Amino acid sequence: MHASDQELLALFSKTATKEQGFTQLVKKYQEKIYWHIRRMVIDHADADDVLQNTLIKIWKGLENFREESQLFTWLYRIATNETLSFLAQQQRKATQSLDEMTESLSNKVKADLDFNANQLEWRLQLAIQELPEKQRLVFHLRYYDAMPYEEMSKILDTSEGALKASYHHAAKKIETFIKNY
Repeated sequence: MHASDQELLALFSKTATKEQGFTQLVKKYQEKIYWHIRRMVIDHADADDVLQNTLIKIWKGLENFREESQLFTWLYRIATNETLSFLAQQQRKATQSLDEMTESLSNKVKADLDFNANQLEWRLQLAIQELPEKQRLVFHLRYYDAMPYEEMSKILDTSEGALKASYHHAAKKIETFIKNY
């Protein structure tokens, strides 16, 4: 049983229990954050790197957390920003066009040892990689994390209406991709 967010924040706020509070926070949220990142970067090693950077940012920023949003929302926002920064950095390093970056992500999906193009889950993953970055992110948050639009709005700093439209367009593109694959 995990401690409540309030209990974690209380532990973190005291010098004597700061590390204990952070350790419990990591145990509570690490897996969810990892899979949020992993679905966007595809590669396990890249996801681990981004997760480590995310945890460092959380450690450094947690004492300044103002509780204006839920802790979970704040953590996801940091993870999302770190992931988007990582993807942008990868694109700059490779000096690839956006199409080449999408193809690179699709190739990472296909390179997975368990890849089987006949399985619906793999076709879904390939379809997701074809989406524009914003639609891909919104789709991940809504489909995999079942995140309410209100929470997504806080994480992505976008209106709920725009998020609903992005999700709708993403779902239609994925449906078309899967039918035609």
